[in-house]
Amino acid sequence: MSEQDNLPQADGKLEKQSTEQSLETEENTASEVTELKISEDQQDDAINEIDATNAEDAEDEGTSERHEIEVKDYHAMELEELTKELEKLVKYEKVQAIKSHVESIRSEFKAKFNALLDEKKEEFLNDGGNVIDFHYSSPIQKSFKETYNHYRDKIKAHYKSIEKNHKDNLAERLQIIEEIKGLINVEENINTTYKHFKALQEQWRNAGPIPRDKYNNVWNNYHHHVEIFYDFLHLNRDLRDLDFKHNLEQKLKIIERAEELAQDDNLNRAFRELQVLHKLWKEELGPVAKEHRDEIWERFKSATKIIHDKRQDYFNDLDKIYEFNLEKKHAIISKIELISKEKAKSHNSWQKKIKEVEDLRKEFLSAGKVPVKVNEATWAKFKDVVRVFNRNKNAFYKNLKKEQHVNLQKKLDLIKIAEDNKDNEDFESTTPLMKKIQHEWKNIGHVPRKDSDKIWKQFKTACNHYFNKFHAVKDEENKAGYEIYNKKKELLEKIKHLELSGKNEADLKLIKSHLAEWKALGNVPSNKRYIEGKFSKTLDTLFNSLKMDKAEAEMIKFENKLENLSNATDSRYLDNERSYIRKKIDEVKSEINQLENNLQFFTNVADDNPVVKEVHNNINKHKESLKIWKSKLRKIKELY
Repeated sequence: MSEQDNLPQADGKLEKQSTEQSLETEENTASEVTELKISEDQQDDAINEIDATNAEDAEDEGTSERHEIEVKDYHAMELEELTKELEKLVKYEKVQAIKSHVESIRSEFKAKFNALLDEKKEEFLNDGGNVIDFHYSSPIQKSFKETYNHYRDKIKAHYKSIEKNHKDNLAERLQIIEEIKGLINVEENINTTYKHFKALQEQWRNAGPIPRDKYNNVWNNYHHHVEIFYDFLHLNRDLRDLDFKHNLEQKLKIIERAEELAQDDNLNRAFRELQVLHKLWKEELGPVAKEHRDEIWERFKSATKIIHDKRQDYFNDLDKIYEFNLEKKHAIISKIELISKEKAKSHNSWQKKIKEVEDLRKEFLSAGKVPVKVNEATWAKFKDVVRVFNRNKNAFYKNLKKEQHVNLQKKLDLIKIAEDNKDNEDFESTTPLMKKIQHEWKNIGHVPRKDSDKIWKQFKTACNHYFNKFHAVKDEENKAGYEIYNKKKELLEKIKHLELSGKNEADLKLIKSHLAEWKALGNVPSNKRYIEGKFSKTLDTLFNSLKMDKAEAEMIKFENKLENLSNATDSRYLDNERSYIRKKIDEVKSEINQLENNLQFFTNVADDNPVVKEVHNNINKHKESLKIWKSKLRKIKELY
């Protein structure tokens, strides 16, 4: 059986006649008291904040999740990140819960894209474009617009679908209030009236959301008439006291929980749960006995105010953080201004400055929020200093482009020379020319990137064509010389492994025979002349193993070398050798003079002194060496 079924039975109908006048008087008095309390509460910022938030939630049932959605630092995000964040919110969150997030993202995207647009426009004008022809579009902008339009369509459809429900729900709630008001004037059994009242309370709880601007007034009206019903209707006092007791117990539990929350350091969590407690207080629970009403309400308000004040302190601390962030952003702006004033005269220097400014731009965006009152001004100042830097950068690259076009024309002129001479068979005069233009090409600076690969391939093709032809002709001319080289290579391997008998005369004859064989083979191409050096070293090894006069051995080797030099097509080899011999003669003479001068310091020293003997030995060695170098010079003079 229900609580109402156990009610004590009242005697007959409600005594409307006897109570009508007192009800009217007391109702007016209660209304004045309630309105006064509401008026006082409206001066309480803590209560107002809770009421406003609950009113917002009451309009969209189930949107308390809006407070659970993480509020990210959208200011620090790039265009791509903002677009992805918007797409994620629209796709996975309730559309009515993301309004503030979407508008913050949209504001940041708009500011950053407009800054990018200004940069692109300035670059376009610097390149000689006309302002009326400027147009810039970006795939990321298109994607953002599509997602934002999708959000607008969803929010529009959402509010359109709930608009009629709001009106119907409001009408239902107002009708419930009217029926509660009418309960004090009905003539029926008390039990029946109380059951009717409870049914109306249940109907109220199940009624859907209403417009937020009606929420507080409608609830206050409802609560006011519920209290009148309890206070002035001649119900069975036991039943009324039972209800009052139940409501008091539940409200005390709410107060205790609110007081616990007042000690919670997680202010967002505390505030969210406090909202729920206020909603339960207002919408789920009825009044308590008059003697407790003010006391428990003040206690509940006190806990609410503590949480409110802590939140306000938190926001005040945020203001200090925002001021600190503002200082950081001003410092970054000053750095960019300084970089803009620094002169850079090369591409590498500008690339370094561009990297520095880009890093500072990222640092600016990630520096955090600043006070709202200076946010737009700070952002505008940042855009201005970046714009100045970009103007300087664009001016440099505009001049660089002019220089690159001059370089392009220089290289095109070299391409014409290369192509005009690529089939020229006058190798003696054309080869130096082709080498000269190759050197000039290397010394010409950069050209526009779009032309770089194309003209290089064109120039390289013409040069390769000429030198391939040149080398083909030379290879044909040197064909016999390469055959000689291969034969000399084989002979050299044979001489390296030559086994001597140990008999000086016979071994010398054998070496001379191989030397004659080497000479008889003839000359190798200039690019293979290194084999002569290898042969000379091999002869040195063989002669060193013989017991013969050093000067004689040296002259045999030199005569072989001289024959190769005289047969070379380039006379510079012979000239260089003569210059080298003369230089060696001068060096040896200088050494002899120096040693003879040193002897003058040993005036009172016997000739058998070890130091003096060492000096005399060195002089004799140098004189022998001088004889050999003079003999070589005579031999080379005979050729001239």
